[in-house]
Amino acid sequence: MYRITRFMLAPLAVSIMLAAGCVNYAGIDHQGKLLSLDQASSNSLKDTLPPANWPRADWWTSLGDPRLGALIEEAYASNPDLQEVQARVAKANAFLDLRDAERFPQMDASAGVTRGRLSRFEDYSGEGHKYFTARNLAVNFNYTFDLWGGQRAAWESALNSAMAAEVDLQSSKLILTVNVVKAYNQLAYAWQVSELNRRDLARLSKLVELSDSRYNSGLDNLSQLKQVQSLKARSESTLIGALDDIEVARLQLSVLVGKGVDRAQSIERPASLQASVVALPAQLPAQLLGRRPDIVAARWRVEAENKNIDAVKTTFYPNINLAAAAGSHALSGDALFAGVSKFWNVAPTISLPIFDAGRLRSDLKAGNAELDVSIAHYNQVLTSALHEVAISVTQLRSFEQQIVVQRDACAIAQSSYELSQSRYKAGEDTFLDALNIEQQLIQDEMRLAFLNSKHIDSSISLMAALGGGFQEREAPLAKNTIN
Repeated sequence: MYRITRFMLAPLAVSIMLAAGCVNYAGIDHQGKLLSLDQASSNSLKDTLPPANWPRADWWTSLGDPRLGALIEEAYASNPDLQEVQARVAKANAFLDLRDAERFPQMDASAGVTRGRLSRFEDYSGEGHKYFTARNLAVNFNYTFDLWGGQRAAWESALNSAMAAEVDLQSSKLILTVNVVKAYNQLAYAWQVSELNRRDLARLSKLVELSDSRYNSGLDNLSQLKQVQSLKARSESTLIGALDDIEVARLQLSVLVGKGVDRAQSIERPASLQASVVALPAQLPAQLLGRRPDIVAARWRVEAENKNIDAVKTTFYPNINLAAAAGSHALSGDALFAGVSKFWNVAPTISLPIFDAGRLRSDLKAGNAELDVSIAHYNQVLTSALHEVAISVTQLRSFEQQIVVQRDACAIAQSSYELSQSRYKAGEDTFLDALNIEQQLIQDEMRLAFLNSKHIDSSISLMAALGGGFQEREAPLAKNTIN
């Protein structure tokens, strides 16, 4: 028997396509261009900072509070937003399995029994009023030859999308981790502010007592007493706000870890956190392409859209499908497996789009537009990533310099306060003078606490901008080059 193969059918299909002058995709292409590192990056950061290693996967441990790691693990397990992304990954993998299954032949079996009554119109004898029982047993086979690689391209597109979804999960974990760490840092700062406000309230309470005594002694007037009482009331209000900030920060953490309101009350006061030293990896920005999950995911989506276009282009070519069936049809049960009841058929089909009113070209234009969207998104993510690194480093430098100056200011204020205490005990200064100097010390310490908090926030932002310990794993397929 003469055997037909896909290699014999392919030349025939090409000949039919050329002879028919069918639908084609001439003149349809994408417009976007991938941004190169040379266009997006600058060497200015590398020239001004000492080299360092890339962030570790557990980069938050450098902040110095082991309880923070437990909160992050709790967030990984319970955060609803992260669970939503995990569901998207499962969906993308399921779609990948579907595209993979479409590349293989399909075979199914069927069996059935039909009981019916014939009318006179349906009865060949013209009598009608007859009953029948039809039994059938069949095996069906269907296979579309992937002559132009369209099914493989569709599978590779789904694979790239699944890879992007998995990397999105890592990006979501990084974002969640950053949000937890920043909320934890905000909680630590809120505690510091509340303590300093308590000190300020205690100072003003003593000042009110002193002013009241001086007023009763005729040394101060009522206006001076009311002014000090007003300052104390304002301090009490500020302390209430600071305590509210603690509760709000706790609630923000409880939301991030995916727990209810009651979880907020069990979150303890954080330890004193330490910011990371300003330094950048020596291979920045070249290695940033594989260290930032959002960049990696954006690149996978470009490749997915590119493969999707390859798949769409194959719909312009002739399609060859092979369908076959075999089984048995019988009106009586004992004849179901008899030779006269058996049947089979083979139906190879060649289809070629000749006129479709522009449907295929419109589909390809839409695919190229999606590719342009993905390329633009990749370029935007790459540019933003490099700017985020630059902004974080700039802020870190600034906060470090401000902290050095502010520590000097605190040291001077502390020395002045201690001197005022000594002078007060020696009778050289009044108690009012000592309290006023203490106010300056508290204000300087407030400023230092604020700068330390912002410094830690900028350090966290730098860890996130560098990818937070993410490292792209080896891809199952080599990616294409998009021009």
